[in-house]
Amino acid sequence: MFGRLGPVEIIVILAVILLFFGGRGKISAMMGDMAKGIKSFRKGMKESDQAEESTPPTMIGEPINVTPEKEKSKA
Repeated sequence: MFGRLGPVEIIVILAVILLFFGGRGKISAMMGDMAKGIKSFRKGMKESDQAEESTPPTMIGEPINVTPEKEKSKA
């Protein structure tokens, strides 16, 4: 079955492979884009952690003043 591959069959197989992988450099470009995405994700996670650390912790039960500035001046 596979022992008799002629030139037409080989050309068809190569055409299918070319369609799947898109020629030279496509796989490396795709992997480069994936690496950039991973780096961006890690950078975002690091920035998120730093933002959480920079916010001052509030004590449980501590009242938070939510009165608008206009009402504060009237009182």
